[in-house]
Amino acid sequence: MKQVIRRHVTVLLVIFLVSTVWAQQAKYVFYFIGDGMGVNQVNGTEMYLAEQEGRIGVKPLLFTTFPAGTVATTFSATNSVTDSSAAGTALATGAKTYNGAIGMDDDKNALQTVAEKAKKAGRKVGVTTSVSVDHATPAAFYAHQPNRSMYYEIALDLPKAGFDFYAGGGFLKPATTADKKDAPSIFPIIEEAGYTIARGLDEYKAKAADAGKMVLIQKEGAVPSCLPYAIDRKEGDLTLPEITESAISFLTKGNNKGFFLMVEGGKIDWACHGNDPATVFEEVIDLDNAVKVAYEFYKKHPKETLIVVTADHETGGMSLGTGRYELRLKALTNQEQSQDLLSKAITDLRKDSDKASWEEVKALLADKMGFWEELPLTWEQEKMLRDEYETSFVKNKVVFEESLYAKTEPLAAAARKVMSQIAMVGWTGSGHTAGYVPVFAIGAGSDLFVGKMDNTEIPKRIAKAAGYK
Repeated sequence: MKQVIRRHVTVLLVIFLVSTVWAQQAKYVFYFIGDGMGVNQVNGTEMYLAEQEGRIGVKPLLFTTFPAGTVATTFSATNSVTDSSAAGTALATGAKTYNGAIGMDDDKNALQTVAEKAKKAGRKVGVTTSVSVDHATPAAFYAHQPNRSMYYEIALDLPKAGFDFYAGGGFLKPATTADKKDAPSIFPIIEEAGYTIARGLDEYKAKAADAGKMVLIQKEGAVPSCLPYAIDRKEGDLTLPEITESAISFLTKGNNKGFFLMVEGGKIDWACHGNDPATVFEEVIDLDNAVKVAYEFYKKHPKETLIVVTADHETGGMSLGTGRYELRLKALTNQEQSQDLLSKAITDLRKDSDKASWEEVKALLADKMGFWEELPLTWEQEKMLRDEYETSFVKNKVVFEESLYAKTEPLAAAARKVMSQIAMVGWTGSGHTAGYVPVFAIGAGSDLFVGKMDNTEIPKRIAKAAGYK
């Protein structure tokens, strides 16, 4: 009798332990990556929001309130300062590699990604971004190529991965190989592999119900490299929160065995490359808005959902303070558009007028940046702007400033420098740095995300939390 009782107790204990492990397992995984989003980009955004309320301090973003929070190192296998492809590969595979590699190790062998593990485990998989679908970070989750600039070859890997949902701005080289040879368009190749291509949200909504697999990109005619900056957004533009919402609806339809979804806020990095603080902070807020979409899902499935938010590296060496013990981040609210659109407006002014007057230029800067009217300038700041005007408008010597993702009118670049000075935001340069990046987590398995870690640990801990092999 005692043996029977012991046997029953053992069986019940095993059932309890199995059910406990299963209850803690993440059926639904959200993996948010803010490209270029270091700790100061996050802290700066929260201080920027607080200053808008007329107070000193922080107004927390949703993801910074998650119970698990730490920092991660980002160095690559070949350099203390990583690029997005090596960092993306580390975040996708848990392995270090050389700068430039996509889903490959130092010997150019393919590495298995956490997304591929999720697919193998029977989960539906989505890879999404605010930049192009073939860009470094999203590519690192589905592609295996020796160089991040092999956009055509990366796009061909998309249907090979067999994931269920992809979304982003578009594709950079849909019909041109890495060695600049013409090639068949990737779009019919992707469609022949069973994917429905939706151009814009309305088309997605019309096609989603009947689609087995989906690629959502911007409307026909939009720039394929990226979605518009949040600060520049117009009605009808595709947004990262809309992409996140669409991904959830698509990945949960039909036989729901759970999903893995990567969402990249890719243009935080672009704005940091341009040292454009107002645009940076608005991009971080936009990523947080996408996290809010995931959080609403989490509230319905709190015991089965894991949300992880991190970054691939810091960009620009942003500092909050430039010497004086002060910040004036509220000044950034006077900026109405990104540096990119300001640059275009200045170019248009040059084209529309044989020799636009200084008063016309001042009026444009006052309208778009709030200079003079809302933000008084020092003599040195006005001289910086006036000198650029004299050089590029009067002497017609226009030397564009080039960062990784933009060519900027010299007067727009000067205006951006003045705005950073007013806000007291500093920059060490226009490239990446080796600073820590934040890691935040909530939900099933979030207790794994404690203590300083390396970026390679993040996908390993996600796989552990979700039970991927």
